[in-house]
Amino acid sequence: MNYSVDTKLSNERVIAAALKHFGKGGVGLEVTDQGEDCVSFEGGGGHVEITVCRKEGENRSEVNILTREWDYQVKEFIGRIKD
Repeated sequence: MNYSVDTKLSNERVIAAALKHFGKGGVGLEVTDQGEDCVSFEGGGGHVEITVCRKEGENRSEVNILTREWDYQVKEFIGRIKD
C-alpha cells in the first residue's frame, strides 16, 4: 500500500521518528537501508520504505511510504508526524 502525508518536520526529524517508531525499541523491524531522505525496514514478512522530500519554497516536507504487512503501524506513524 502507498501512503503520502505532508508534515512541518524536517527530513532529518522524519527519518529519526521513523527509526524510533519502526526500528529497535519500536515495532522492531530491521533497517535495511538509510540515507538523508529515506529509510527502509524489513521484518515479519513485510517491509516499510519511507522517502522524504522537502517542498521547495515551503516549510514543509512530503513523506511517501510504501508498505506491505505493516499498514496499521504506518497509519500510527502518520498520525505522529502529521500536523
